[in-house]
Amino acid sequence: MEQEIAHREQNKDQMHVLAVDDDRIMRMVTQEYIEALGHSVEVAVNGKEAMDMMNRDKAAFDIIVLDREMPEMNGLEVVARMKTDPQLRKIPIIMATGSDRPQDIKKGIDAGVFYYLTKPINEEVLKSVFISAVREVQTQKILKSELKKHKTSFNLIHSAIFELHTITEAEDLSAFLANCFPDPERVITGLAELIINAVEHGNLEISYEEKSDLIERGVWREEIDRRAQLPEHRKKKVEVTFRRNEDGLYVKIGDEGKGFDWQRYLEIDPSRATHNHGRGIAQANAVSFDELKYNTAGNTVTAIVREEEELEW
Repeated sequence: MEQEIAHREQNKDQMHVLAVDDDRIMRMVTQEYIEALGHSVEVAVNGKEAMDMMNRDKAAFDIIVLDREMPEMNGLEVVARMKTDPQLRKIPIIMATGSDRPQDIKKGIDAGVFYYLTKPINEEVLKSVFISAVREVQTQKILKSELKKHKTSFNLIHSAIFELHTITEAEDLSAFLANCFPDPERVITGLAELIINAVEHGNLEISYEEKSDLIERGVWREEIDRRAQLPEHRKKKVEVTFRRNEDGLYVKIGDEGKGFDWQRYLEIDPSRATHNHGRGIAQANAVSFDELKYNTAGNTVTAIVREEEELEW
């Protein structure tokens, strides 16, 4: 038993990946690159086979690498089917395509694909995209674990104000607040992205380029913790306000930073589709909430889930 636990701990960062491509050479290259990053890979030769494999065991795969153009069922058709399945819709999809035209990439983004590779696949680009997809999977697992700890009468909370300083506090609060919503799993990742963004980019002034480098070197969290202890940042806080109105549920998140050009991030720019981060706000806007409202500066955002009918808890 101890050996089994040790093995699981050793491989907790290993992802189980499904690589889907009708081209045998591309399957082999993709599999080789992913295995070199330390992950396990299964392959499918077309979209239909991929869907059959996912439906046999809906918890089998952490990440899908999906060719866009395939016989029987193409990549966008696979995405559409996955997005209608509650157990498959949150699996990160990396779409590989022979076209790097922004309008083609945007079609995939609109369908729910937030990670892109262009053929022929570049190993360094694949590594960058995979880093981001792996971080998304790991974050989902952490937040779902926290979510299970908070199950009492959250529908009794009408309004509340919170103050926090650290990434860990941001994750804890996200899990707590998610239970105030009718569909906690829908909003939890979006809440975490917005609150963490307020800590790292707002209060700690970490730029987009700096974060890219920190993630690439695997020291992002360590640098967040280090900066939080610096004299100029130690007293900064993020204020989070929850409010239940007649027309919906509101979460207002404000930091003490200078703000940022938030309009650039409400949707994913196809030119950033291969970056190792930069999708959080767009995903929160497209998936987690019905609306995001920023102030002019960008250091306060209100996330809204509209109430269409009587809430079911």
